[in-house]
Amino acid sequence: MAMTVFAPAITRSRELIAQKSSEVVLKLVPDVSPGAQANRKFFATFVSAVGIMGLLFLLVLNTLLAQDAFQLKHLKLQSKLVSDQREAVNRQIDNQSSPEALARAALALGMKPSETSVFLNLDKLPVQPGSLSNG
Repeated sequence: MAMTVFAPAITRSRELIAQKSSEVVLKLVPDVSPGAQANRKFFATFVSAVGIMGLLFLLVLNTLLAQDAFQLKHLKLQSKLVSDQREAVNRQIDNQSSPEALARAALALGMKPSETSVFLNLDKLPVQPGSLSNG
């Protein structure tokens, strides 16, 4: 019998707890009134600004890449020019070191071709002791 006396108080306390907890939860979410909502004009302006910034970034990036492409083309042309010059110098060296060119240069210096060929035979030379060592 004593428990039935407290039943309305328990029910009312449950209702108060539920009401207070819902108020606490609602305090976590800001109160948005209809006048404080962001209008469509602000949203459109924001999206347009972000789009314009993105396009400007792409323009700057594309310009930098194009500049690097021009510089790369210039460096490739320089490399080809240096390669051609190196090849020309190698051809000159080959022409001047050919046997015919060496023979002409020797004749110009007053040298005469040998009448008898003498070959050096290294197999018959005596080997000196210690002559093959590095020290």
